[in-house]
Amino acid sequence: MASLDSKVSSVLGDRTSKVLETTFGIKSVADLLRHYPRRYAVRGELTDISTLQEGDEVTILAEVFSASNRPLHGRKGSIFEVIVTDGKAKLSLTFFNQAWREKDLRVGRQGLFAGKVGVFKGKRQLAHPDYELIPDGSDVDSAVDEFAGKFLAVYPAAAKMPSWKIAQCIDLAIDGLDEVPDFLPEDIREKHGYPTLHQALVQLHKPADLEHAEIARERLTFDEAFLLQLLLAKRKAALRSLDAIARPRVSGGLLDAFDTLLPFELTAGQKEVSAEIESDLAKSHPMHRLLQGEVGSGKTIVALRAMLTVIDNGGQAALLAPTEVLAAQHLRTITKLLGDLAHGGMLGGDEKATQVTLITGSQSAAARKEALALAANGAAGIVIGTHALLGESIVFKDLGLIVVDEQHRFGVEQRDALKSKAHTPAHLLVMTATPIPRTVAMTVFGDLDISMLRELPLGRQPITTHVIAAQEKPAHLERAWQRIAEEVSQGHQAYVVAPRISATNNEDADMDFLFGTESQSIASVEELGPMLHSGPFSGLRVAPLHGRLSTEVKDSTMSAFSAGDLDVLISTTVIEVGVDVPNATVMVIMDADRFGVSQLHQLRGRIGRGSSPGLCLLVTNSLPETPARIRLEAVASTLDGFELSKIDLEQRREGDVLGASQSGTRSHLRLLRVLRDEELIDSARQSAEKIIEADPSLAGFKILNDEIKFLETDSATDFIDKG
Repeated sequence: MASLDSKVSSVLGDRTSKVLETTFGIKSVADLLRHYPRRYAVRGELTDISTLQEGDEVTILAEVFSASNRPLHGRKGSIFEVIVTDGKAKLSLTFFNQAWREKDLRVGRQGLFAGKVGVFKGKRQLAHPDYELIPDGSDVDSAVDEFAGKFLAVYPAAAKMPSWKIAQCIDLAIDGLDEVPDFLPEDIREKHGYPTLHQALVQLHKPADLEHAEIARERLTFDEAFLLQLLLAKRKAALRSLDAIARPRVSGGLLDAFDTLLPFELTAGQKEVSAEIESDLAKSHPMHRLLQGEVGSGKTIVALRAMLTVIDNGGQAALLAPTEVLAAQHLRTITKLLGDLAHGGMLGGDEKATQVTLITGSQSAAARKEALALAANGAAGIVIGTHALLGESIVFKDLGLIVVDEQHRFGVEQRDALKSKAHTPAHLLVMTATPIPRTVAMTVFGDLDISMLRELPLGRQPITTHVIAAQEKPAHLERAWQRIAEEVSQGHQAYVVAPRISATNNEDADMDFLFGTESQSIASVEELGPMLHSGPFSGLRVAPLHGRLSTEVKDSTMSAFSAGDLDVLISTTVIEVGVDVPNATVMVIMDADRFGVSQLHQLRGRIGRGSSPGLCLLVTNSLPETPARIRLEAVASTLDGFELSKIDLEQRREGDVLGASQSGTRSHLRLLRVLRDEELIDSARQSAEKIIEADPSLAGFKILNDEIKFLETDSATDFIDKG
């Protein structure tokens, strides 16, 4: 018999377990049983080839009609193509570098083939299908019955480990499984009518009916939400037990002086969030707050007011930015906003004033020495920097607040390295301009308090967005280039964004054939630059920007664009998190369907930041009514990033947001879908908070505590530390 912690090899033998580990990262019985079914095949679902539609997941009974192997164009490798027939119609099966299948897939052999239908040049096909061949001389009907005569779990599979082989492995594991200890408290389980953990694992893989499979899936999904919420609730409780220096608002201090100087009224959202932060800073445990909002929603003002509150209490604030260009921009912005209040200790400086300094990796030795001294003696109330802030030589007199900008660019270790420079636990404010739905935020950043800025400040210019169907109306693309030239002639600047650095190559045709797709050539920076510069942008100052350029070249190019020394920037998405260039008014995004919704919204936020309205043009070759086209039309229809993020999340699921499991580790987020499971997450959160409130150390929940300890050390959960 085996437990969940047993090695797979003890149940399945070394050979099979090695394939499972190399293919899926499965090492333990728990890993194997948490390789959940994607769907269930039911008798009667075998599909005639003539009825197949593109995108269908199908299982068919067919006979091999022909088989051939050919080399790929311009690269090593080959494509093995098999034509199968059900007697009425034919279907192509394609395999990459798998000529060895010729000995199995011989003309006349019958089998069951399963996969997703693609279409290439009007011909239906399956790329890398799972299949099970019927042994020569076997009764076909009985073979079909064996395969499809019951609820058969269909698993995420691979060539070396098809779905039915995974099912066989799981059957063996379940047959030899000891009773599984259940970490979910009995009262919670009974409240929801859930099966035990052992029953849920068995019912999901070997359901008596679909109703049993569904309740098992719900129980295991709840487990994921509950464990995550419990861990986050435990961390939040631990944070609140720490002693920090309270930094309440000081009447007549630097903050009041700053508010008096502001030439504009704060938005209602800014006032509300500022009040939340002031309340946090006044408490004797560290603030741990996430501030998310649209690009241009005024997060910097809110963060600056928090910094001034801390300075009024004798402390310092550190602002961590992901790039030197962005750090330098923060220095300019904050210094400008503060005016004389940034000239502390200087002739003509206000008596309440502080100093703002910058620490980066590329600054001169003299500038660095001066900045280090200002940070160490406390004269600089605000210290802005990049990763250079984390260096051992950086010392603060009294670091009271850490502000992390574009938090997704930093790991946990970097944040903690900065925290360690505080003599007492520092308050933490992390900011992101990538809107995510509140449910996602509360799932990923549940140990942080969350503030949102949805409205844009008065005076922020609108951005008009249009979709350009380049294939249907090529004249519209020509007009796009004219619009850029017109904007430049009026003294403005423009971005042209491409999804690739280098040009596409003819190898794509092989890949299209293999996977049943038909793609157009994809725009690249290296192709667009010369073409535009010698054509519609002739006479304009044009420069490329992409990730293969050195840091020095990237920074100097971006600085030149920011200074107005360049007219058009032809770039990849490296501008997604970039400097504020108020003079940039138009953006053309080539092959926009290659980008995610949130990414398009983030890119679009680079324009319309000055006194002139913005224009964003989304160029695509996608056809009307296709998912790609619908996605672009959605982006064009609204400027609400939070609304768009829901669309984005529904399309690409949570993997990108919640983080992926690492090879060889157990992921606890296989089933959870934060938009679909919002009610379940709320219920799990309430249960988790109730338990932590009553028993913060989980001393009375041994099995549950063991599970949480595992979760805390599992590298697959690094994502929950993003704050």
